[in-house]
Amino acid sequence: MAVSGLLHHFHSFPSTHHLLRPAIRTPKFPFPNRGFPARLAANAEAKAKAKAEPKAKAKAKAKTKTAITATATSVFEDTHTVNIAEDVTQGEQMGKRASNTANVSPINDVRCSFALLTLIGRTPMIYLNKVTQGCVANIAAKLESMEPCRSVKDRIGYSMISDAEERGAISPGRSILVEPTSGNTGLGIAFVAAAKGYKLIATMPASMDIERRILLRAFGAEIVLTDPMKGMKGAVDKAEEIVQSKPNAYMFQQFDNIANTKIHFDTTGPEIWEDTVGSVDIFVAGIGTGGTVTGAGRYLKMMDRDIKVVGVEPADRSVISGDNPGYVPSILDVKLLDEVLKITNDEAVEMARKLALEEGLLVGISSGAAAAAAVSIAKRPENAGKLIAAKEKSHSLNKKRIQEAYTTVI
Repeated sequence: MAVSGLLHHFHSFPSTHHLLRPAIRTPKFPFPNRGFPARLAANAEAKAKAKAEPKAKAKAKAKTKTAITATATSVFEDTHTVNIAEDVTQGEQMGKRASNTANVSPINDVRCSFALLTLIGRTPMIYLNKVTQGCVANIAAKLESMEPCRSVKDRIGYSMISDAEERGAISPGRSILVEPTSGNTGLGIAFVAAAKGYKLIATMPASMDIERRILLRAFGAEIVLTDPMKGMKGAVDKAEEIVQSKPNAYMFQQFDNIANTKIHFDTTGPEIWEDTVGSVDIFVAGIGTGGTVTGAGRYLKMMDRDIKVVGVEPADRSVISGDNPGYVPSILDVKLLDEVLKITNDEAVEMARKLALEEGLLVGISSGAAAAAAVSIAKRPENAGKLIAAKEKSHSLNKKRIQEAYTTVI
């Protein structure tokens, strides 16, 4: 399932959504389908143009919302609708994911990418239809599980490595990459490192699931396990020790790396803006390292300052909301957040289960948390008729969590 370009003929939305199809002329996208790196360069020009015409964009947004709320039942030949799938069965009808065809012979016209890294980004968005009972707003999920390595962390793995290369800090065959990890960031770095020819050493607590270790080793990464009693601090300390002891070793420090937020400002935010044709009202994302919610949120607010940015935290260890103060990533812009919602593990697991059973979306627990938060917001009367964009992060890799979420309850 993938979405490529705007939909020329979009089926009418289910009556339960009360969403009318807007008749909007085709926007000029800043990202041609030439792969991820090319889109980054194109985005710089788009951002400059956006800053130069804030009033024009605000006026365009107002017209968009008017079109959505009006009875737009006819579509002209030169108009298109938002680039969001109605359900998971529409992949074939809407075409395949954009691929890098710039260097393909016009005789063969083969739709194949020449490099795996060009497939990062440009993930599709899809409306949630069945888990939204009682909602007065519409929810569109961005499927980051359709990245090459099945996670939004593919973006920052590419970004942090490319940024370090551009600064001359690392180079293939010479540098050794070192990163403490307990989640998908390690996998994102590992797959990009393998594609670019780097050796990676990943440090992690010995308590981490075996599935993650197997995947890291599959990409050629060396794994150093640390005392589980010391948690991630022990993994970070070990990574720093390795960097100091090995020449040409380099650590990215994702919680403090500005490339983490920049990639979401350059790609994730613009993709959401384009796919919704500027009609998004609320953006919901997990806080985590702070990269996604800060980068994408900052871009969306730049395009329309009235867009609300909502961060999602686990209820049992939330830090931003103030109940249990703790470490706040330096790259997280707390002032950008209009609201922080706390979701319990039970709520996240239940929503992940419902997304699989009712929507056909197999997602992880963090994605379940984001969806649960979006549904909660969509039920508020003041959000009637609005569009909420929620970021779905990845498939779950943790065997215990998969069993917890998807065990059938009779």
